[in-house]
Amino acid sequence: MLKGHQSWLFENRPVILSTGTVVGPDEAKGPLNEDFDIVHGDLTLGQKTWEKAEKALLEEAAQLALKKAGLTDGQIQFYVGGDLMNQIISNTFAARTLNIPYLGIFGACSTSMEGLALAAQLIDSGAANHVMAGTCSHNCTAEKQFRYPTEYGSQKPPTAQYTVTGAGVAVLGKSGDGPVVTAATIGRIVDMGITDPFNMGAAMAPAAVDTIQTHCRELNREPSYYDLIVTGDLAAVGTSIARELFHKHQFPIEQTTYSDCGLMIFDRETQTVQAGGSGCGCSATVTYGHLLKRMAKGELKRILVVATGALLSPISFQQGESIPCIAHAVSIESGGLYL
Repeated sequence: MLKGHQSWLFENRPVILSTGTVVGPDEAKGPLNEDFDIVHGDLTLGQKTWEKAEKALLEEAAQLALKKAGLTDGQIQFYVGGDLMNQIISNTFAARTLNIPYLGIFGACSTSMEGLALAAQLIDSGAANHVMAGTCSHNCTAEKQFRYPTEYGSQKPPTAQYTVTGAGVAVLGKSGDGPVVTAATIGRIVDMGITDPFNMGAAMAPAAVDTIQTHCRELNREPSYYDLIVTGDLAAVGTSIARELFHKHQFPIEQTTYSDCGLMIFDRETQTVQAGGSGCGCSATVTYGHLLKRMAKGELKRILVVATGALLSPISFQQGESIPCIAHAVSIESGGLYL
């Protein structure tokens, strides 16, 4: 059901039947290491290229989610996914392996919740019985494509963020024991004129604030409705700006706990990650790993996950274009047993 101009209320409450999370060695050194299903000690995963390694991360997470759901790939009607690579090749090649009807999307780092929202809409509308949503990122592929060759070893400013090496996949169904997706707010482009690709937190923060405020307004909810509101990967710089904007707009975010996946996945005191984490795999692994496990333990009953994306390309920022940004919000609530 459409609520307002940008929000969906899922009356049939699609269920997250299972998830799969796979991460690399840096994420294993962070505070959430025990919440991921599989941890790799080698960034290459035994592959010949970083790009092949990223695809392998996603394939592994997808197979794990299928196994935990007790389903085969033939029982999944659609796979919805995307990533940061040109032509979303990590997901496209993984979908080739999975052999599931494929809807490729690009939302940069907002892809995790864009995919989850679309998957929930397919289930809620009756267009599918089971849908898989997933995304991934790899530190070395993102650095090579968007900044400098990985081997170059360039020094980064404090505002820069560290791309997460990881993949997160969720399988949704019409019924079952698990947390339910109750609502989603699809973001709109917000562009404040920032052109620096090393300051994406500042670029994305206004989009996150806009989507959170829109979500609460259109669904007539106070922030306190949620036990936790978490943004995707604003990290230290963007989170600080978001808090300032909430205060300026007199939005009572202090009524609930507010955090950011980019700050949660790494320990900035002991790891060289600059402002914090980023990448498609950031919000995906934190949500499908850490946050849903907290829900399973009863520590959280209602969460709003707001994945943020900087929709730039290597060509656009080299030509001096500003960075269009977006944020998609998904409401997840406890619905039963989840393993």
